[in-house]
Amino acid sequence: MKNFALIGVGGYIAPRHLKAIKDTGNQLLAATDPFDSVGILDRHFDNVNYFKEFERFDRHIEKLKRKRDNSVIDYVSICSPNYLHDSHIRFALRVGADAICEKPLVLNPWNLDALSEIEEESDNKIYNVLQLRTHPSIVQLKEKIDNAKKDTKYNIDLTYITTRGPWYQYSWKGELAKSGGVATNIGIHFFDMLTWIFGKLEHNEVHYSDAKKAGGFLELKNANVRWFLSLDKNDLPEEAVKNNKTTYRSIMIEDEEIEFSGGFTDLHNVVYQDILKGNGYGLEDARSSIEIAYKIRHGKPINKIHSPAHPLLISSMKK
Repeated sequence: MKNFALIGVGGYIAPRHLKAIKDTGNQLLAATDPFDSVGILDRHFDNVNYFKEFERFDRHIEKLKRKRDNSVIDYVSICSPNYLHDSHIRFALRVGADAICEKPLVLNPWNLDALSEIEEESDNKIYNVLQLRTHPSIVQLKEKIDNAKKDTKYNIDLTYITTRGPWYQYSWKGELAKSGGVATNIGIHFFDMLTWIFGKLEHNEVHYSDAKKAGGFLELKNANVRWFLSLDKNDLPEEAVKNNKTTYRSIMIEDEEIEFSGGFTDLHNVVYQDILKGNGYGLEDARSSIEIAYKIRHGKPINKIHSPAHPLLISSMKK
């Protein structure tokens, strides 16, 4: 049984980490979040030391480290806002624990280089939660592409629409410097998945980008990708609206659609199982998607919708 601490226990994604820690037979000893509505802890663990102030959490973890007994923290799970991931990963390594960090691992590519140096100096590892690599439909797709003999590049449309209300823009997620914007906050897993399957980035275009949606074109080693990401319910396709769905995920490869809106519930369990077995994805696995998201965030949109643009982006601009 391993000992865990969790940063950001009041956040959206924390319940999946709590479940994964519990389901893999481990224990959570400490948690922190400035938002103190954290009763969800009791659904999984009944004796967690909770700290509203990070400074008190820091002191507590250091105290456990110095006791040198069976209460030493083995893993720190990081579910905090994106811009704090770098700092909280450093904290985990400093207290002698491995870091299990949500996406994006960092916002800027050069932060990976600094973390790599720190990781090499420590006895611990940094793991990134890249759960799409464990989704059955995506794993099956990768196996199919790897086994196919194709001389030309695949033509792909990637679509991810997830409805968010006005609160989103008032939270840290709506601040570009803190979240990295739409392409980073909701898109980075998909960029990771695409490069994992179809190879490295060769060309990047941003066709449109604002606080609620973004679209563009990626040329990868083995694919040409039109992508569209949106938080606007008005962009949901008709079939999703008819079925009362607020989220739509789709990959269209040539004329074949791989719809994977479901099957996400237990992916964190699989990620944790892999890490606890000594596997898991680290710094370099995260690099390609972070570089793509950074280029999108800092690229100048073309602001002229033309032929490589995603069809849903085109229709969205006409509304």
